[in-house]
Amino acid sequence: MSAVPEPQVADSTSVPGKRPATTTRHVWTRFWVIAKPYWVSQERWKAAGLLVVLVLLLLGQTQAEVLINEQTGEFTSALAARDADRFWASIRTCLYILIVAIPVYAVYYYIRNALGLHWRRWMTHHYLDGYFKNRIFYKLNADTGIDNPDQRISEDINTFTRQSLFFLSIGIGALLQLIAFSAVLWMISRELVYFLVVYAIAGTVVSIACFGRVLIGLNFYQLKREADFRFSLIRVRENAESIAFYRGEPQESSHVRGRFGKAFQNFERLIRWQLGLNMFQYGYGFLTILLPSAIVASRVLDGELEVGSAIRAAGAFAAVLNALTVIVDNFEDLSRFVAGLDRLDTFSSTLTGKKPTAPRAASTIESCQDSRLALEHVTLQTPNQERTLVTDLSASIHAGEGLLIVGASGGGKSSLMRAIAGLWNSGTGRIVRPAPQDMLFLPQHPYMVVGSLRSQLLYPNHVGRQVADDELLQLLDTVNLHDIAGRFGGLDTEVDWSKVLSLGEQQRLTIARVLLARPRYVMLDEATSALDIVNEEALYQLLAGLEATLVSVSHRPTLLKYHHQVLELPGDGTWRLHPARDYRFGW
Repeated sequence: MSAVPEPQVADSTSVPGKRPATTTRHVWTRFWVIAKPYWVSQERWKAAGLLVVLVLLLLGQTQAEVLINEQTGEFTSALAARDADRFWASIRTCLYILIVAIPVYAVYYYIRNALGLHWRRWMTHHYLDGYFKNRIFYKLNADTGIDNPDQRISEDINTFTRQSLFFLSIGIGALLQLIAFSAVLWMISRELVYFLVVYAIAGTVVSIACFGRVLIGLNFYQLKREADFRFSLIRVRENAESIAFYRGEPQESSHVRGRFGKAFQNFERLIRWQLGLNMFQYGYGFLTILLPSAIVASRVLDGELEVGSAIRAAGAFAAVLNALTVIVDNFEDLSRFVAGLDRLDTFSSTLTGKKPTAPRAASTIESCQDSRLALEHVTLQTPNQERTLVTDLSASIHAGEGLLIVGASGGGKSSLMRAIAGLWNSGTGRIVRPAPQDMLFLPQHPYMVVGSLRSQLLYPNHVGRQVADDELLQLLDTVNLHDIAGRFGGLDTEVDWSKVLSLGEQQRLTIARVLLARPRYVMLDEATSALDIVNEEALYQLLAGLEATLVSVSHRPTLLKYHHQVLELPGDGTWRLHPARDYRFGW
């Protein structure tokens, strides 16, 4: 038995009956697929070194436990024989052992935590690379099988690294204990060895057969329910103003309570199963206190063994049984680990392209990079192919000749912008587009990054870019935001800009980004809809002065003069292309 109790590392969130069929691969295969990249990465030598140190410390722990167990029997026998010299000599030996053992235990936990921390850092960066590569973070919105990717990156990876090292260390420790204490136990009582082998096998079989599949399934669903509940609260916080305007508190409260209710029901079922497992584990564990003494009692009473030998036998029995029943003792944590492993495995498969992020379209729109922007016989569908938005569209936007996209609400204007950006590709035809750095897209709802006012202006090309303060302040003045820097304390002030700025101010700020970035093509999806006509015209005049090509989605006739062509999308799949000078709005 370990001289120092093992700290628990698993979270207590854990839910219905059957384990979900997330994958057919064996648990060890799934574990190795997730773990392997780190252990063959550039950090492999550092990781291997820490792992070797960890194993050596475990070896030191085991040796200390054997020596302590031996001295426990020694001073017990000395007390029974009333031999004072023998007793105090044993006590001194125990103190010497502890002087060495205590630092070994402390350093062991430090090394294990340090290795877990480095492993988590590497995996987090690795998964973030995949998450942002090829806009996977956007495509996951259409994949109902991958819920709460934020939790999988922030929590599931952390749990995976910590628990992997936890189970690895107790596994190696169990093996070392088994080797060390089996020899001790064999010399004292072979009957105990035979008995505990049968006892350990029986306990493991009962744990796996009666509790295994159910607990893993319940824990898997509990992770999902807890994440859904947390996300619903985050959503309320992010949309607090809109909810308050609508007076939607009752409905939102009902929704959040419903999410919590599912988590509660699942957890309630989980703790019922854990009750049965705990009853079995505690009964199973308490019997180990009685059984060793009962088996060797006759030999002690007959004088064949010293009392201390019985104590040593009990300690060795407990240590060997602990090694053989490591699955039984840690089954609850193991079931949580496997549940989290399933979630991380499906997420990893998605990021590496082994699992499609959404139903594949029967055909996709081709993409080609060139200096021009053109749509060639494009038929655009929604990502799930349920609706065709536009059919056989061909249009060429020459440099300096802007395009205004108009049409009824829901006619596919914003969807066409997504296709031009490469976000949607369900359909047929080909889209020719300039290099990404030559295009800048402005959605109707501006995105305010986390950071300073300077970061807002430099986004998305702020890394390593230096622009003088005077130039940035002049830029703010140009878009009629002359007082914003003074109002909030300067360019380097960090606040939640999406909350402190009005929608109109945010839209003017995004126009300032365009003026600073100076792209060849500017794609505006109602990006000035919150502005009055005077401010909108002033900003479009600034954009026209860039000599950039404008592609705009708008309902305002005042913008016709800034474009050469008008693409009309009635909403029935058809389209019409008009010269801007001849076009008249019909709605």
